[in-house]
Amino acid sequence: MIPVSIIIKILQETNAMPFISQVFEPLMYPLGLPPEMSLVWATAMLSNIYGGILALSSIYANNPLSVAQMTTLTTLILFAHTLLIEIPICKKAGTKILPIFLIRVVGGYVFALILNLIYTSLGAYQEQVSIPLLTQNDISFGGWALSEIKKYVVIAIIVLFLIITLDVLERIKVIDLINKLLYPIIKLLGISEKVLPLTLIGMTLGLAYGGGLIITESKQKDIPPKDIFLSLALLSLFHSIIEDSLLMIGLGASWTGIFLYRFIVSILAMFLIVKLVNKLPIRFFMKTPKE
Repeated sequence: MIPVSIIIKILQETNAMPFISQVFEPLMYPLGLPPEMSLVWATAMLSNIYGGILALSSIYANNPLSVAQMTTLTTLILFAHTLLIEIPICKKAGTKILPIFLIRVVGGYVFALILNLIYTSLGAYQEQVSIPLLTQNDISFGGWALSEIKKYVVIAIIVLFLIITLDVLERIKVIDLINKLLYPIIKLLGISEKVLPLTLIGMTLGLAYGGGLIITESKQKDIPPKDIFLSLALLSLFHSIIEDSLLMIGLGASWTGIFLYRFIVSILAMFLIVKLVNKLPIRFFMKTPKE
């Protein structure tokens, strides 16, 4: 996150931010977002969610968002983040890069379009988000450095809180309950029993964790490539549903977009992906032994 802070500070001091905004405005405008927010999404994709939050905190003071806009932005991040780590994990499991990239980045953008349309049509969540972490804007170098250090500390505390929360939920069997509730829905998608438990683990604990388990399991058991792809496709759309969702809601996003609409759209998208996978040769989605 430290390089993220420095790069954004350089962009601000060199007045490069308006240029970047103009380049990405065509992408952000249909989403109802300020063009500067493209930098937040790009940072999250190249680093991780926390890097995206840090980028957001650096530009939020001059680009405040409504709850609806914050929800749209954070769902973009939830769909596409940490790509330099998570896509290689999918690749190691045997999937091709392009399908997973399209599912996460293009799929996330399409969902954000739908979400913006829903909130705009209903006139919902138009009040401004006000969070101290996002509104500090000291222009002096010393003030900026101190502010960034405070943000690192706050993010570390948030991460610790989320880890403790997940541990408590696991100990009191809430994770097991969530998995049991999700089981019949996920089974409807036609995901094999061989990877279904691992898929549920990835949905609750994260793609890196679930994907790692799938890689290990596929080496020990004969799992059809189709099942591996469908499992990782679902995890690409909807994973780490507790930790990441709580984090984004904590930023001021609405639970309706972060969890409810995202879950519904992800399941509907999976039905389409299943049909596509059943119609096309598996080589379009998975690497062949020669590759």
